[in-house]
Amino acid sequence: MPSPTKNITLTVPKLVFEAVPLTQEAFAPFGDVINNPRPDLHPFSATSVPSLPFDGISANQGSAIKYQHVSRQINLYPQAPSAVPGVSVMNIFICASRISIPTSSASPSQPPPPATAFPVRVLERHPFTTQTFIPLSAPENQHYLVIVASTLPPADADADLPVPANLTTTDLAGASYPRPLPGRGLPDLSGLRAFVATGKQAVTYGAGTWHAPMVAVGKPGTALDFLVVQFANGVGEEDCQEIYFKAEGEGKQGVVVELTPASKPQDLGPMGSRLARL
Repeated sequence: MPSPTKNITLTVPKLVFEAVPLTQEAFAPFGDVINNPRPDLHPFSATSVPSLPFDGISANQGSAIKYQHVSRQINLYPQAPSAVPGVSVMNIFICASRISIPTSSASPSQPPPPATAFPVRVLERHPFTTQTFIPLSAPENQHYLVIVASTLPPADADADLPVPANLTTTDLAGASYPRPLPGRGLPDLSGLRAFVATGKQAVTYGAGTWHAPMVAVGKPGTALDFLVVQFANGVGEEDCQEIYFKAEGEGKQGVVVELTPASKPQDLGPMGSRLARL
């Protein structure tokens, strides 16, 4: 069964959102950012640290650090209308670069370079599962764009889209899940956010989170490889739901994400992240 699609006509000439560096603090309502929380710490010195993030412990005879439950995976397919069970799947996506980050001017006296623009024509969600993207190859200066949106209240337009009713102990397998389910509604474009991630960061989209298909950022002709982990049952409208956008009126533009030199993430630093300046 193909994924259902809906067209939304935008009644504004243009919606522009600026991409900012990805951090867990800013992304928390939509999912998890996964990276080494202590890149400054060598495994052989971990035993002398009294407290580590994510209940970290020394492992493998002291030669490794194990950070536990860095992201929660959930399977909500027991609530799917088809009653077809979801199974764990791992796929590899090879994503061609579709946009680049402009380079800062060499001299402060020079005007800043123009922003590069990525048109957002579709958002999708996986209502019954989380979905994790793990970069497998990260050429120097290559990044990826993470575009997410909050969810509107339910309405007649989305009445035919199946979603889970709630979180249950069975769904979570005893684990804690850090955010509520977003509900049945369509994407709230006023709540769209765009982030630039590095090849040292993985992301988990929360179950039911509206997001754009993966956008690799880099020079033309380059690509970024991802391992993608999720649950699926092969029923199109339960595995993936897509919403397409089009601008209303000739010559008008729809949803656009702009990248500027400030969009490029800085060094993650000793704690593996920095606060976003939003």
